[in-house]
Amino acid sequence: MTIGHDELTRPLGLEPARPRGRALRLPWGKVVVGGFALLFLALAVWLAVARDPYGGEPHAIASIQKSAPAPAAEQAPAQPVGPAVRTVTGTDAEKDRSTASELEDASGVKVIRGGGDAPESVIIRVPQPVDRLAPAPDKRLIERARHGVLPKIGSDGARPADVYARPAPPPPAKPMPRIAIVVGGMGLSQATTSDAVLKLPDQVTLAFAPYGSDIERQVTRARDGGHEVLLQVPMEPFDYPDNDPGPHTLTTSAPPNETMDRLYWVMSRFPGYIGVMNHMGGKFTSSEQALLPVLRDLGGRGLVYLDDGSSARSLAPTLAGAARLPASRADVVLDGRPRAAAIDDQLARLEAIAREKGSAIGVASALPLSIERIAQWAKTLEGRGVQLVPLSALMTKPGRV
Repeated sequence: MTIGHDELTRPLGLEPARPRGRALRLPWGKVVVGGFALLFLALAVWLAVARDPYGGEPHAIASIQKSAPAPAAEQAPAQPVGPAVRTVTGTDAEKDRSTASELEDASGVKVIRGGGDAPESVIIRVPQPVDRLAPAPDKRLIERARHGVLPKIGSDGARPADVYARPAPPPPAKPMPRIAIVVGGMGLSQATTSDAVLKLPDQVTLAFAPYGSDIERQVTRARDGGHEVLLQVPMEPFDYPDNDPGPHTLTTSAPPNETMDRLYWVMSRFPGYIGVMNHMGGKFTSSEQALLPVLRDLGGRGLVYLDDGSSARSLAPTLAGAARLPASRADVVLDGRPRAAAIDDQLARLEAIAREKGSAIGVASALPLSIERIAQWAKTLEGRGVQLVPLSALMTKPGRV
């Protein structure tokens, strides 16, 4: 065994001296690889924290909303009525429902939701300028009284019956029978009134009871939609008070000053009506003593009067001439029997009377069924050679029967 010199001469417990001149060697390959690994790790952490998947590159984010497909050009809109019709379905319909009230109030546009063969559709009618009625009240035509504002003839001779009427349609190239329809009972139910304003042709005249809530706004909306309006005055029936038309009913037993005070209360409920229509009143309209002063007052205020035809004993058509009051009597009560088939039969009867006499007037109540049947009937009326006109177009002479 060979023993080195250093081991023999090194004192016990001491490490041998390291040779001078030997350099420290590092694993540079591993250092470089580890550095790149640390760099990528740091970059990954920074991206995760910063949530920038584009690594700092310039970019922009835009929100894209899916729009409903446009209706095909050849697709016919549901219930095409009026000069301008647009049909909207799906998501657009929901948007229209949320803003329809504002649009109607601001622009006079009429919106019909559903019906017919397209219950999910929304039909928007844009009236022509001629459909717009004169604003009410007209300052020339108002008289301030104890209960409010009453209509009167203006100093220039303007009459409320003319100023507030719907403009008469132009005469057709070929003369044809004319029909006017009045739907009464408006204003008592805001939902029913809105339904009538939207669904019925603009030529249909609407008669408002004086007792509805927010009645003036409902009347304004009807007139903005192109419907001329009447005021329904409660009058005493034969079975009064068991059958009561409501507060401020005109009765045969009341003294004349009380009768006129009640009439003025009713007449002050809203402005813009062309005239008056009785509500019930079989007993009152059969009494010349009670009725004549009322008719004279209406004639002196430039209004018209429509007898609803419910009482064969009414003297209104006979007395109207003496009162210098343009008046008419309804030819047909359309919904005396509130069934679809019965209403359709009465509409056919009304049409036959118009062909025979040249014109006819029908009246109906604000029943949803009546509104529906009249609206359906009117769609094809002109195609059958009959013209639908507002009531004012048939009220040209005092005392027309």
